[in-house]
Amino acid sequence: MHAITIPEPGGPDALAWTEVPDPVPDAGEVLVEVVAAGVNRADLMQRQGFYDPPPGASPYPGLECSGRIVALGPGVSGWAVGDEVCALLSGGGYAEKVCVPVGQLLPVPDGVDLVTAAALPEVTATVWSNVFLVAQLRPGETFLVHGGGSGIGTMAVQLAKAVGARVAVTAGGPEKLERCRELGADILIDYREQDFVEELDKVTGGVGADVILDIVGAKYLQRNVDALAVNGRLAIIGLQGGRKGELDLGKLLTKRAAVTATSLRGRPQAEKATIVAAVREHVWPLIAGGRVRAVVDRTMPMRDAAAAHRVLEESSHVGKVLLTT
Repeated sequence: MHAITIPEPGGPDALAWTEVPDPVPDAGEVLVEVVAAGVNRADLMQRQGFYDPPPGASPYPGLECSGRIVALGPGVSGWAVGDEVCALLSGGGYAEKVCVPVGQLLPVPDGVDLVTAAALPEVTATVWSNVFLVAQLRPGETFLVHGGGSGIGTMAVQLAKAVGARVAVTAGGPEKLERCRELGADILIDYREQDFVEELDKVTGGVGADVILDIVGAKYLQRNVDALAVNGRLAIIGLQGGRKGELDLGKLLTKRAAVTATSLRGRPQAEKATIVAAVREHVWPLIAGGRVRAVVDRTMPMRDAAAAHRVLEESSHVGKVLLTT
């Protein structure tokens, strides 16, 4: 088969479309013939040499895919050759075939085509695990998501609205903010022109956000705490603004607030399977019912993965960028 490899870390041109050995499914795995794969910022970090795959994972980038099962490993039941699926991966999505643990497989939701399904596993698992399982967003609460126009952001807006939350977003520029409004965002903040703490204070009467989902990290750490409501929960899932920040613990104590930081890729298979099962139970019916949808900015040939990485680096996209085999 062919896969995108990274012979040496570097810029987008470090990605190479290379002939490699076919993977063979182990016990509890299936082999999926990939139709499409999602592009995530973690892939850019891996390409640059900053985010190695966890032990035992495929060395190729790609944390989600869609396709058809072409072989079953020993002990697999409940799935059959020919089933159309999408999957959460620890790596290997940028390839013509990939092995997937059965606990990380999902059926393609009703009403979603096979290519578009590749846009769903990583964002739904990330948002559901952090916003609902960890931060426990509840109906009527105020939720702030940074990067509202991203793949994570567009899904977070929709899921938070679906459970009855009031949704605030930060995004760069009126076009992205308008797309967020169309998805259900109530409070639109242009981070290039406005301070999100001040804007939240205005619209919430100084109460703040009950839950914040943050992809920025250190640069926003203290301001995120400033923006939290009493008993608020900050979930950090990205470090685009740096790894090390200063935190006023006194303010955190006064607000009785919580700060959590999680990643998905390196979790044990059992934890991933639990998250995927929760996504199938809670999110898949919302997608099938038309209340939540995948937002796809564009699809590109997998052999042109370098161009797709440039799109993400420019941050001109809204939603997901997909690669097709």
